[in-house]
Amino acid sequence: MSDSYVIVGDGIAGASAAETLREEAPDAEITVLTDEGESLYNRILIKEYAKGKLPEAPISIHQEEWYDEHDVDLRLNTVVVDIDVENDAVHTHEGDTFEYDSLLLAVGGTPQQLPVDNADADGIHHFWTFQDARKIKESVEDAERAVIVGAGLLGIDFAAICGAQDVEAKYLMRGDAWWRYALSTEGAEIMHEAMRERGVEPVFDSGVDHFEVDDDGHVEAAVDPNGERYECDFAGVAIGLNFNTELVEDTPLETENGIVVDEYMRTSIDNVFAAGDITTFDDLVLGEQAKNGSWGSAKEQGTIAARNMIAYGSAEFEWVSSYSITHFDFPFLSFGHPTIGDESVEATTAENEWRRVALKDGKVVGGVLIGDLSPQSAFKQLMREGRDVSDQTDRLMEPGFSVDELAAPTEQ
Repeated sequence: MSDSYVIVGDGIAGASAAETLREEAPDAEITVLTDEGESLYNRILIKEYAKGKLPEAPISIHQEEWYDEHDVDLRLNTVVVDIDVENDAVHTHEGDTFEYDSLLLAVGGTPQQLPVDNADADGIHHFWTFQDARKIKESVEDAERAVIVGAGLLGIDFAAICGAQDVEAKYLMRGDAWWRYALSTEGAEIMHEAMRERGVEPVFDSGVDHFEVDDDGHVEAAVDPNGERYECDFAGVAIGLNFNTELVEDTPLETENGIVVDEYMRTSIDNVFAAGDITTFDDLVLGEQAKNGSWGSAKEQGTIAARNMIAYGSAEFEWVSSYSITHFDFPFLSFGHPTIGDESVEATTAENEWRRVALKDGKVVGGVLIGDLSPQSAFKQLMREGRDVSDQTDRLMEPGFSVDELAAPTEQ
């Protein structure tokens, strides 16, 4: 009999796993279960749709016909409510049971809601799915004033959406800079000025104490902890994800801020694997457990998981991630793990060009590039090689930097 594979989740991690399984196990039975009502789409492009820059059509990646053509059993609007690891089966909300030889969990996370009064009012949005994007686009097109909460890589999408739709916005930040754990004031100010040029005003040392609503339950203002009141008829909240581990709470699967996997994407149960945002994985480049929410990382994890579901130990996940922002007149890219490390080096190399590299034990572990992305390949190479550059950090900041310009390890 052919092997049976069940995948829970049809994001890029689950979909890339299905693709790989079909390519490398042509006779296998493959079932994909997803709680969404549509098949795989590009999560990177949905922000462009919400900005009014793209129609829906280019955003879909796998039409439902793709699954039929590749003999993959896709079940939309299907919620998995129980995983029975002793009997190798999953159960759905409709009472269906799917048995498996190997299971992949690519269940991602759910946006966190602010723990304040009226956080669920009409007009307050979170951004994760295509359906979210549709609601945001419809709401922001009718808005006059907005409030944005969440000073990170997801929150800035709301800033760009408001700017593109000519909605005046206040961006409430808890600290003194956008993404203050990865950027210094100098680097962050480049981002702040780009927001201001689009009608989005950063408000520092702020946040939300509570929302006010009108008689119809629609948001009409955000009040920050300092008592400042900001009128709004649209609010975007992006303060992080709650990882969907509740599905495995009653199983022996090890969890720690997600589902723990090894470098082969296998969990603590031999025939159960996980991929994508949900994973806490062994980062072979960093040399410790890590998390990563980038599209490229999730895609690669899905591929690696599938190969190891077929033949465990056949492929390791070794990846240096990157995350780019294309909302402004200059490019922005983060790579690796820019918020960790025990030291960093940074420089402004030209107008609206800035870079920062984070180091741990003298080795590059991540960084941020604004304006000039050309050094990214060199920095990623240093990460993969685990080179000690502690005595040569000034060279990392030179325009046109390349790895060849560094002294060989034995010469340091």
